[in-house]
Amino acid sequence: MYIPQIQLKNLKQLVIPGKVIVIYGARRTGKTTLLREFLKKEKEPYTLVSGEDITIQSYLSSQSIEKLKAFVGATRLLVVDEAQKIPHIGINLKLIVDHMPDVRVIVTGSSSFDLARSTGEPLTGRKFTLKLFPIAQLEIGQIEKIHQTQANLENRLIYGSYPEIVLMPDNKGREHYLKEIVSSYLYKDILEMDGVRHSSKISRLLQLIAFQIGKEVSLSELGTSLGMSKNTVERYLDLLEKAFVVQRLTGFSRNLRNEITKNCRYYFLDNGIRNALINNFNLLEQRNDAGELWENYIIIERLKRQE
Repeated sequence: MYIPQIQLKNLKQLVIPGKVIVIYGARRTGKTTLLREFLKKEKEPYTLVSGEDITIQSYLSSQSIEKLKAFVGATRLLVVDEAQKIPHIGINLKLIVDHMPDVRVIVTGSSSFDLARSTGEPLTGRKFTLKLFPIAQLEIGQIEKIHQTQANLENRLIYGSYPEIVLMPDNKGREHYLKEIVSSYLYKDILEMDGVRHSSKISRLLQLIAFQIGKEVSLSELGTSLGMSKNTVERYLDLLEKAFVVQRLTGFSRNLRNEITKNCRYYFLDNGIRNALINNFNLLEQRNDAGELWENYIIIERLKRQE
């Protein structure tokens, strides 16, 4: 079953000549599905390639206008999956949109962090970005009736709303899936960064954040608990936010100076990931953090609507 994605409508509106559409998002949130649904109704000639293909890499890393024109040919839509695998992809996409003004371009990849780094500066003023999150209730509401939503709400608070989780028939499967994401994907992008070597400390940091949902977070206290500096904690949290694991919520004050110095709160982009990190999939009636789960869920649903 396909769950209609709100960003599909946005994608249709943003794909225009002279711009590159960069699709970001956590792993397993439906970026490939979004592309597939978009291309089903594409009327003009398009080319879909993977950045993991060495031949494709040789063309799209060439920085040669002649080679790039030969590669694009008569296509009017170039779609590059796993674009972050291609060296100098940002510069080459800039050459394409500058010298082939009739061509539309969409790029995406499994590592949003690497994709953002490789396309950011070269495509300044030449790109639109779309962010994909786990499925929003607004999207799920298109395939289920209100009584079904009410019946499934507790599951959403406990297991979250990754696309495969929503469509999965049993809770044991959901638990296994979430634990697999946490063990295999959650830290992957961050640990590939230079200078990030402590997967155990990142895991512990996330667990501490998981127990502080709805509370102001002191970076100094976290640093003391983890045996690392405040600056290192701040850096790790920034990386986790860029990797679509957590979302920072800054304080509000009518006094701007006070607002800047206020501690932040952190929320997880998905309730299921949060619960997998602390290994707690108990029913709401058996837990003492039901209020925190509701708060996290509502904050992130609001974020999805804003994006």
